[in-house]
Formats: sequence, structure tokens, C-alpha cells
Amino acid sequence: MRAAVLVGPGECAVAEVPVPVAGPGEVVVDVERVGVCGTDVEFFTGEMAYLHQGHAHFPMRLGHEWAGTVSAVGAGVDAGWVGRRVTGDTMLGDGTCRRCRRGHQHVCGQRQEVGIRGGRDGALAERLAVPATSLHALPDSVDAVLGALVEPGGNALRAARAAEARPGGRVLVLGPGTIGLLTAMFVRAAGAEVHVLGLALDVVRGLGFANAWTADTLPDVPFDAVVDASNAATLPARALDLVEPSGRVVYIGLAGSPSTIDTRILALKDVTAVGILSASPGLAATIRAYAAGDVDPRPLVAATVGLDQVGAVLAGERPADAGPGPKVHVDPRL
Repeated sequence: MRAAVLVGPGECAVAEVPVPVAGPGEVVVDVERVGVCGTDVEFFTGEMAYLHQGHAHFPMRLGHEWAGTVSAVGAGVDAGWVGRRVTGDTMLGDGTCRRCRRGHQHVCGQRQEVGIRGGRDGALAERLAVPATSLHALPDSVDAVLGALVEPGGNALRAARAAEARPGGRVLVLGPGTIGLLTAMFVRAAGAEVHVLGLALDVVRGLGFANAWTADTLPDVPFDAVVDASNAATLPARALDLVEPSGRVVYIGLAGSPSTIDTRILALKDVTAVGILSASPGLAATIRAYAAGDVDPRPLVAATVGLDQVGAVLAGERPADAGPGPKVHVDPRL
């Protein structure tokens, strides 16, 4: 089958690779749609920390935001999965450690991450093998586009919940990338007043968010929660400055260099700070939200390309017919 293989920093090629076989407890999925993520770009540039920590090695196959149809099952897997439309959890714990036993497999110290960590091949290929336990079935109302947006949506939903977004509250989201915009959508769906700070404000306003600001135009109003969904090393501290006393700051963005906050401010303002790593605990609820129409992230997808264009997208090239959204999808069948 065809797959996009990241050979080394800046080197991505489409290659013929063996078709995956479903091992015990696994399924094979015919991939229909894959999202290209900022994490994938960090692998392409060679900056991703896992490369330097020994958790990932070249060559590797990326792709952890995906949707498809189960085409085969391995030993011990219910044959009823065949033909079902699915997405899957990126985080695959060992299933035996203390964290896994407590339901926190997404922070298992020995975890694999699909297309990211531990040699587990990703979905930028015609087919993908994953554990059946990682699967989430997709209802008919959640198509492949939405299915490939479940993983980033699960992260964003967790951020919105950590911000305790609700009617009468006011939440500021820093960074209008895919995660930031999805977080803003979930905050809006929860009934809170949403503000977004960033640079690509035409996209923000086009999604119906009137309260879109730059650093120079941000109004002096109280924010009950601030979500940092940016990659700027200075914004975690700025989030703490902007949040109301007894408010909440949520850190879901990752900077390329260390960022610092003044814990004296954290304590003296009696602020609750929450870090979000993974979509895992939010996947099922995200599928329900998409199915119900509470959140519609389709406008975030700017273009859909084939495997042959993956290298160019990772290098930062926008497809010629791309719309304004921040996300590029890949259809391996093209």
C-alpha cells in the first residue's frame, strides 16, 4: 500500500510499504481522512521533543487525527467491527501500570501514541492497524471530515470544560489555531461569552466570534477563565495576568522553548491552573457534540489533498485552492 514516510527532518516521501495485518486484539482500518497537526510539523522540522528523548525515531509514519472503516479484525476481536466507521484514541497505554488501571492510559509512562511515539505507525497511509480497545464508533451524522476532527476536538472540549465555561461566564482564548478555535466553539456551545486573542482575526470573525482582538485592542474586562492554546512562550504568564482572581487558567498550547509563570501571582490571585495533554477523556463526548450539531468544525478545514502533497503541507505550503481555515486534511485514496 501507499504511505507517507518521514525519512528524516525535511524529508517526506510516498512509499510502497507492507499492508498491515491485524494482530491479536487489533483491527485494520481503511483510512478515509487524516488531519495534519502542528505536532506532525514539529516532527518534519526535527524539533519535536520525542525525537530527542528517544520516544520516536526516523523513519516514521505520521497521522493521529483520522477516520475510516474497519476492514479486518485480529484474534479476540468481535467480528461485528468489520464495516463500521470509526475513529480512534491516539494514546495507547500498556494496560497494566497504575495509571492505566486508574483509567489514565493517556499518561502511561510506557504508552505508544499513534503516529507519534513508540514506533506505532500513523494514519497517513491507505490502511492503519490499531488496538480494538482504542476505537470509537462514528454515527451516520458524523462523516469522515468530522471523524478526523474528533481527536483535536477532544482536546478542545477538555480545555473548555477545564475553563468551567457556562452561561454568564467570560472566557478568553489565546491563539486562534485549530485547537484554539475548537475550544472557542465548545465554550460558545456551553453558553459562555467568548473572546479570542490572536493574529488571524478574519478567520475568527468568519466563524461568528465578534470578540476578536489583537494584543493592542484587547479590552480591559474581567475574564473568568483564560485558555492558552498558543505556541508562544510568553503567553502562559500573560494568561495568568489576565485571569480574574479565583479564576481558571488552562494550558493546552506548547511552546517551542520553556515558558515560565510567577507562582506568587498564581497563589495570591487564588487561581486554578489546569494542563491538558490528550483528547482521550473527551473523545466520546466530542462525537456526541458533533452528532448533535452542538459544534460544527467543518469550516476549519481549508483543503483536502492526497498523500503526494503531504510533504509540501508539512513544509508549510498552502494548497492552491485552500480556504481560510487552519486545518489541512489528507485523503489517502486521492
